[in-house]
Amino acid sequence: MLGTLDAQAELVQKHLSLIALLDWIRGDATSAPSCVARVELLLDVLQSRPDLLASLHLWWQQLVRALDGSTLLADYGFASRNALLSEFIQRLHLKLLPMSPETADASELFALALSGAVDAQWIAALPDATLRRLADLLSAPAHRHHARLTPHLTYWQCTLLDALAFCTSQVQSAGFSPEIRLRMSASELEASPFHVLSSNFLTLREAWLAGTHTDEAAQQFKAQLESCRAFAATVYTHLDTHGISVDVVFRLRQLRERVLRIRSLLDCLLCDPDYRHSARLLSQLVLVGQERASIGALLRVSASLLAAKVAERSSVTGEHYITRTSAEYQAMLRQAAGGGVLTAFTTALKFAVMAMGLASFWFGFWSGVVYAASFVVIQLMHFTLATKQPAMTAPAMAAKLKDMGEPQDAEGFVDEVSCLVRSQVAAVVGNVLAVFPVVLALSMLIQGVTGEPMINASSAHYVLHSLTLLGPSLLFAAFTGILLFASSIIAGWVENWFVLHRLASALRYNPRVTRWLGVERANRFAHFMLYHISGFASNVSLGFMLGLVPPVLAFLGLPLDVRHVTLSTGQLAAACASLGWGVLREPALWWVIACLPLIGVLNVGVSFYLAFRVALQAHSITGEGRDAIVRAIGRRLVSHPGGFFWPPVQQPQLGDGPG
Repeated sequence: MLGTLDAQAELVQKHLSLIALLDWIRGDATSAPSCVARVELLLDVLQSRPDLLASLHLWWQQLVRALDGSTLLADYGFASRNALLSEFIQRLHLKLLPMSPETADASELFALALSGAVDAQWIAALPDATLRRLADLLSAPAHRHHARLTPHLTYWQCTLLDALAFCTSQVQSAGFSPEIRLRMSASELEASPFHVLSSNFLTLREAWLAGTHTDEAAQQFKAQLESCRAFAATVYTHLDTHGISVDVVFRLRQLRERVLRIRSLLDCLLCDPDYRHSARLLSQLVLVGQERASIGALLRVSASLLAAKVAERSSVTGEHYITRTSAEYQAMLRQAAGGGVLTAFTTALKFAVMAMGLASFWFGFWSGVVYAASFVVIQLMHFTLATKQPAMTAPAMAAKLKDMGEPQDAEGFVDEVSCLVRSQVAAVVGNVLAVFPVVLALSMLIQGVTGEPMINASSAHYVLHSLTLLGPSLLFAAFTGILLFASSIIAGWVENWFVLHRLASALRYNPRVTRWLGVERANRFAHFMLYHISGFASNVSLGFMLGLVPPVLAFLGLPLDVRHVTLSTGQLAAACASLGWGVLREPALWWVIACLPLIGVLNVGVSFYLAFRVALQAHSITGEGRDAIVRAIGRRLVSHPGGFFWPPVQQPQLGDGPG
């Protein structure tokens, strides 16, 4: 292999030789020590064969002369444009399209030659003596403009200087970009460290080349870098108040990573006599290349702060759904009863749509319209639909875990859990106890007016068959819990979008809006939309998902349906009204009655679990202390199980009597 190296070959042939040589070093790619052993064997062979050593040295110098290594050190792993969508498309191209070794881009060649998982390990594991031998072998003189200005430097040193200059200009450009600059306060802009960052780097460069005052210049430049990173982090305060932009977050994280890259480059330039920092940098670049090819990693990193904001907004809303006193518990029952009454009319409208005999898609669409309109009316009348609460209350519960520093704090958290559970119980009981008799009354009213019940006997038997515990109802109930969770995510995203684009301010002050509505009504409308936009998004999205997702999945060959505890109870009531008292003798009725509580548990439980997991990740809460919480909940279930179903009786306070 070494004998075939040709310094005069075409560029692509040199690249193919490099890839082949690294493939030989990698071997079966299972062990980093074996790769290190192969590198040492290669060096031993070259030491024993001066002709091969001279040939490889000349070949390597010709190879690096055709490449700009500073692009690799400065830009590898960073997006070519500071936008999430463009980076997503770029990573998709990297996954789907093959890369050509016929390139003058050192980054592309690096990605082709060092793409294995073991590459980062064996480069980091190279001993100091082996690193020095490799540095002697691969040392090359400066070229291009450096050959005129600094001929005494090596190719590696010149590459580091160029990479530092490029990275510094990128950090400064990011700090001056309008997306970041306009989100800083006026006082922060006046004291911005980005203005003098380039001059500090030039001072460091000249001091290093002259060999005087290098440490002082390096410390000043590093301090300025940290100031830039701290100033950029102040943008997060603006985002917390005015909504999250994933693209802005992406820019901020790119800026932070570039600052860290500059620090690594400085270590390689200023204090690396044994080339340990250089090996660590190349090892990190291999890992960066693997991360850069991952679309999932991009989406996880870019969306994590948005998830935190969604969880934060939901936690504020969720506090309103947790009852702690008897008065709040009774109010929840009343609100849930109101929601159950309106859901009874939703059930009637759903059967009316079914009677129209529409095609599957259009039946799902108009069912979604009915659901969405019903949920919005429930929201505007300040009633409660039980299954909408868990996705909001879970972030509120997760937020409280951040304050748990002592073991006794687990008991306080269990108090919150018991309040949450009995709130859910009250909401479900209120919905179910109201929807059943109201649907019965509606069915009798319809029968009295038209002579026919709400649904015929055939449809009633179908309802009993579809809701039975012996069928897939529990699977469908869990699937409905996923849809309930998805609607809460949509709600948080829409609210963040509304705040980010300052639509409340636009509705309040835009001249065209104020001319149309008037100043006072525009102000009230802006406040109304700011308060209700999350609920509208959640209710409308949930309604259409309940209606449209089943027919769409059926078209794709996935026969999943929805089972919502309140709607299912309403359907059961309509079936009972149609079949009369004789239904009490049918076993199918009792299988449905046994199934309904489990449907409620799965609706609530799955939605809460998913939202709770997202909130835990958004708040960066680890598993420490969770075992204590589980044990505390178990003890509470044993000692005071009733606290999970109804509020404790409050003892009246006795005042001082006369005399």
